[in-house]
Amino acid sequence: MQSVNWKIIFICIVAAMAGLVFGVDIGVIAQAKEFIRQDLHLNDAVVSWIVGSMMFGALFGSLSAGMITGKIGRKNSMILSAALFMAGCTGCTLTDDAAVLICNRIIVGFSIGVAAFASPLYLSEVAPKSIRGIMISGYQLMITVGILISYISNSIIQSMTCTPGSTGPCSDFLIQDVSTGWRIMLLVTMIPTALFLTGLFLIPKSPRWLISKKRGDEALEILKKIRNSEKEAQEEAAEISATAGSSVSRGGWRMFLENRNFRRTVFLGIALQAMQQLTGINVIMYYGPELIKNAGFTSDFAAAAGIIAIAVCNLLATSVAIMFVEKLGRKPIMIWGYTVIAASMLAVAFFIHTGAGMAALAALMIFIFAFAFSSGPITWVLCSEIQPTAGRDFGITCSTCSAWIFNMSVSSSFLMIAGLIGTSASMCIYGILSVIAVAAVILFVPETRGVSLEHIEENLMKGVKLRDLGR
Repeated sequence: MQSVNWKIIFICIVAAMAGLVFGVDIGVIAQAKEFIRQDLHLNDAVVSWIVGSMMFGALFGSLSAGMITGKIGRKNSMILSAALFMAGCTGCTLTDDAAVLICNRIIVGFSIGVAAFASPLYLSEVAPKSIRGIMISGYQLMITVGILISYISNSIIQSMTCTPGSTGPCSDFLIQDVSTGWRIMLLVTMIPTALFLTGLFLIPKSPRWLISKKRGDEALEILKKIRNSEKEAQEEAAEISATAGSSVSRGGWRMFLENRNFRRTVFLGIALQAMQQLTGINVIMYYGPELIKNAGFTSDFAAAAGIIAIAVCNLLATSVAIMFVEKLGRKPIMIWGYTVIAASMLAVAFFIHTGAGMAALAALMIFIFAFAFSSGPITWVLCSEIQPTAGRDFGITCSTCSAWIFNMSVSSSFLMIAGLIGTSASMCIYGILSVIAVAAVILFVPETRGVSLEHIEENLMKGVKLRDLGR
């Protein structure tokens, strides 16, 4: 791997912090929802809406993100996202009404939907091809960091909060009621968001976006600062300009209707995100404490320890994936990952059914490791790499929307499905769907390691098979 300008490392870390904000929100709502239920006296249906409303907002955010990033740029879209997140989070902490809470969660979701689109797109366009996979994977790594931070902070807040089941008077606790407790949990999300927003003012705009807006001189100046040499910057600017110049000037929707080759990568991106969500990963993240208790660990301490262990496993596996994504390639990691995901989820189903709690938790850890090593980061990498320049915003909009639709569908339906057929049978369904994903990766997913985005696009427009786009 060639040497890398350290400025690009800083730039990519800042952009990837969109994932940190998302991860903190996942972890916070997973544990805060029980305090919210107690404080506002809510039933399962309303709690599911509070959890699912973020995904509902994210769906609309991702639908709008293509237009937003196209008009104001990737960097400014992330700035808008961070500002909206802080506004929505503030609204959540100030209300005592479930409906208002849900509305503000939708605003939070909208901001996350925009950021989940803009951040990987920005990373794919700014990072040099030698480390592009690593940098895009950084978005997923930041999600796992955020989840771990929020799980730890929430567990500390829970231990300091007086609840209806607490022993001793509430005056003995630092936080004397659950109403204050869940609001403090939500306020924690403001810290990484403020850091993200501050950092965004220090990074440049995407050179590819600038060239698409006929601002080539400005793009070249940025490339000179973030590449190793002026020659490398000029060559990359020329390659981007040639691709942008050869692209037919039309909207993504029109291109989708008229260009069969473009439709292939749009549908592949949708399928990749759908497969990721249908593993059941966000059921584990949103309902982890409940699943751990269903596995036989009924104490609050055991549930907290188990959920933190899941977050640590998630973080470590994603870190390993980042080290190997440019060495092993995208496709081998995905095949191996989905195979282990399927086997471990089926094992979780079996052990929960038989009451083998420790074995179920061990299988759950293997599932988390396999997901975080493979589908978690690599799906975002591939979805950012396979779309052609002229249709990139539209193509990534479609795949990101697919992620939120399936995320919302799986997460909001879990309690109902588990109530009807049981937790074990629900896990079994996710395992079977992951088996199907293995075959889909083998048949359709290309290897894109070390290949320029322009070469992938050239192969696509020639009609090369999807699985051969990186050759």
